[in-house]
Amino acid sequence: MKIRVEITKEPLMAREAGRADGGIGAVVEFAGIVRRDEDGASISALHYEAYEAMAKTEMERIVGELAARFSCQAVEVVHRIGRVPVGEASITVRIEAKHRAEAFSLLTEFMNRLKQDVPIWKKVGE
Repeated sequence: MKIRVEITKEPLMAREAGRADGGIGAVVEFAGIVRRDEDGASISALHYEAYEAMAKTEMERIVGELAARFSCQAVEVVHRIGRVPVGEASITVRIEAKHRAEAFSLLTEFMNRLKQDVPIWKKVGE
């Protein structure tokens, strides 16, 4: 299984949807977008901070554990740090699998574990 995890300060772009090989039946892509309100207050951005080395290692570990449970061929995670304006993505996840059920299950479990276990913090930005 191919795993790629990245942390960046750059804006996140959508990936090509058609690069999967003939053994892939599903490509699931998720983008977490900054909303204009946080806890009922209007905002212009969120600011993400991370303990980068540990965050990357932890995301790789989580994906590796989930790969043992859900049969997927590739997972790509890119999480942004720094100021992320409303309407822009703070995280993108791309999963390639033979079947959609495995891809969606891995995505759901990964996002739950990310929020719980990975040292990335957000606060309302200026």
